[in-house]
Amino acid sequence: MCGRFTLTQPAQAVAERFGVQFVLFEFAPRYNIAPSQPVAVITQDGGRRLEACRWGLVPFWAKDPEIGNRLINARAETLAEKPAFKYSLTRRRCLIPADGFYEWRKEGGRRVPVYIRKRDGGLFAFAGLWDEWQSPDGSPLRTCTIITTEPNALVASIHNRMPAILRPEHEALWLDTSLKEPARLLAILQAYPEAEIEAYPLSPRVNNPNNDDPLCIQPA
Repeated sequence: MCGRFTLTQPAQAVAERFGVQFVLFEFAPRYNIAPSQPVAVITQDGGRRLEACRWGLVPFWAKDPEIGNRLINARAETLAEKPAFKYSLTRRRCLIPADGFYEWRKEGGRRVPVYIRKRDGGLFAFAGLWDEWQSPDGSPLRTCTIITTEPNALVASIHNRMPAILRPEHEALWLDTSLKEPARLLAILQAYPEAEIEAYPLSPRVNNPNNDDPLCIQPA
């Protein structure tokens, strides 16, 4: 799964990297983004838009928004089958910008946090889905989920899943809402090449989501 990640670069840098035309969400550097918090997403709606969604997908048909607490991730292998995701797969896809993510490796009886990022430290995009839920008073709630896939060899030594990081050449395809063929979409949700990423252990500081500062990503 992917339950924490970082986005330490400013909105302007994100906009430049992903060709965003409309910046609707400004944010401070984040070193420990956790579920249920607002996250930056990029959608395609008359141009690329950088906006905020709450992390944890609430499908438009849900009776209770608490379902989002269980839908922070979506398995690539079952996206086209699960009622919570199949509508968004063909109509509401997004990029979720990041520059690193956390996993926890079992070492004896303890779990050691590990930070995983591109070797060049640059931005990348998780493949995501979004949806909009209407509350009983009519106010909209936009939410999102991060898609996960089988891990590459590096991440497999840490965890049995990893977020689906899109290759740059696939980002436009993922955002293209005219594309509605699940097979073509699922084909690009592959493990990111291990040669292009690195991982290193951290102190337990990151375990507490209230800690959100550069010390979270300092090597142990």
